[in-house]
Amino acid sequence: MGRVTERRRVIRIRDGAVSARPDTLVAEEPLEIRLNGRPLAITMRTPGDDFALAAGFLVSEGVIAAADEVQSIVYCAGATADGVNTYNVVDVKLSPGVEVPDITLERNVYTTSSCGLCGKASLDAVRTQARFPIADAPPVRVTPELLASLPDRLRAAQRVFDRTGGLHAAALFSEEGELLDVREDVGRHNAVDKLVGRAVQDGRLPLSRAVLLVSGRASFELAQKAVMAGIPLLAAVSAPSSLAVDLAAETGLTLVGFLRGASMNVYAGEHRIALEAPAAQG
Repeated sequence: MGRVTERRRVIRIRDGAVSARPDTLVAEEPLEIRLNGRPLAITMRTPGDDFALAAGFLVSEGVIAAADEVQSIVYCAGATADGVNTYNVVDVKLSPGVEVPDITLERNVYTTSSCGLCGKASLDAVRTQARFPIADAPPVRVTPELLASLPDRLRAAQRVFDRTGGLHAAALFSEEGELLDVREDVGRHNAVDKLVGRAVQDGRLPLSRAVLLVSGRASFELAQKAVMAGIPLLAAVSAPSSLAVDLAAETGLTLVGFLRGASMNVYAGEHRIALEAPAAQG
């Protein structure tokens, strides 16, 4: 099986001094996800948590929402022409009675549309596919101070990043700020799928009392994954896209961007942020 990190020789230049040395890089390999034996999608990922990644991907696509909807997830033996198992192909077999969607070699339009194909169709598709309306009974309420503390805690939990500097991360926190789970991957979307996949395997969906924090920006795809898992609050250390903001507003997701230190922007769902009332004007 592919390793999480690999070593490569590099030429290092520091203040004019040149030396050769090995460097630790994050591994990146393709993962083909098959559904009942038929190809569904290929994603470039960091090896590890592959079964959770596949399960989380299927949650995002609206195929499954509970552990009992999956009969098995296995690596495909003989994945190459010479019969070698690369551990880069997984097959998800759905339980009897679970509807199998139409399968093509392209992902569903509402995920590819985050690249700008059709914003309205994207929003409509997520709204109709989501099985877990974002709950507010009672609403999750977090303070700006709690949110401000989360990026440092995420960074401290990134074990592979410390060795490579080349990984994104996603973490789930409770509304009290407890770190529930963290996953790393070369792709932000894969890290979130690994989180959601682990949650569905453990029977913890919907994640209706959780806060999702992602490194980097908040794309439409990441907002979609939060909504599909029933997560009420998504925070990112960088900017959201316009379509991510639109999706958050339409579905009731709280979306926070540019979470850096004590500064942040709230783009939607501000009722979940415990803000102090503005001072009265004299």
